[in-house]
Amino acid sequence: MAKVKYYYDTKTLSYKRITLSKATKAKNLFYYLIASAFTGLCMVMIFFYFFDSPKEKILNREIKQLSTQYEIVQEKLKQVEIVLDDIQARDDNIYRVIFEADPIPRSIRKAGYGGINRYEHLRSYNNSDIVISTTKKLDQITKQLYIQTKSFDDIINLAKNQTNMLAAIPAIQPVSNKNLSRMASGYGHRIHPIYKTRKFHAGMDFSAKTGTPIYATGDGEILKVRRSRRGYGNHVIIKHGYGYKTLYAHMSKYIVKKGQKVKRGDIIGYVGNTGTSVAPHLHYEVHKDGKKINPVNFYYNDLSPEQYEKMLEISSQNNQSFD
Repeated sequence: MAKVKYYYDTKTLSYKRITLSKATKAKNLFYYLIASAFTGLCMVMIFFYFFDSPKEKILNREIKQLSTQYEIVQEKLKQVEIVLDDIQARDDNIYRVIFEADPIPRSIRKAGYGGINRYEHLRSYNNSDIVISTTKKLDQITKQLYIQTKSFDDIINLAKNQTNMLAAIPAIQPVSNKNLSRMASGYGHRIHPIYKTRKFHAGMDFSAKTGTPIYATGDGEILKVRRSRRGYGNHVIIKHGYGYKTLYAHMSKYIVKKGQKVKRGDIIGYVGNTGTSVAPHLHYEVHKDGKKINPVNFYYNDLSPEQYEKMLEISSQNNQSFD
């Protein structure tokens, strides 16, 4: 039973019963409900702040499991990177070396994907750092694998063309061994025959009689023919491909023209004494990727081991060159 409330009326000096209007009762009820709802909400918030609901517990468990799986995936990706690095090293240092191909620059192999906002859409997740790092690694590995597959395609093509490559690489003496008076001078610093100063000699001089045939040392295409009274004199340059070129200087004459295809052993001209030369001889150079290298390493196709050893001995003497 509801309590009855009274108030003291000072005018009549008596107690009178308090009666509330319907509007007041409704307002009081509204305030009561608001206060109750607020108090209940606060209690619920406090409860859920300190205690997880069953659904939250399930979600938290799943998040923890996913985080663990991401860490496992990260470790596996590291192992994949190690294996891929080993494959790339073998490709650059073994396969490409065998087939005379340049290694793929590291800047290309390790290049990332462009765009600073590429992973911006992943930042909305609670564990976005793990997701982004994993996605980045996957992208990098995917790109490296693509580059590696293209590299293997190149290696396969090089292997198929190995016969052509072996035929193109300079591999014989430009002057027949039976026609050599002597191998006059080798690659390295020598005394210049005219200036009498030490100067780097970027080829090998083969002394022979004027008119001795000169042979192409590998298959290729005549890149340059030139008549001159200076420097190399009458000379020919052959482009063999695979980064190789050979130069034949001081000819008495040449019998090829620019653009002509030649085979190893074809006669391209004859020994002479033109240009800056002090005696009949052939000055011979081998160029690889634009650099002049020692030709003595390219006579493995027509010399016996004893003849090759003798050539090494003569070419290493610090004597005077013929040009």
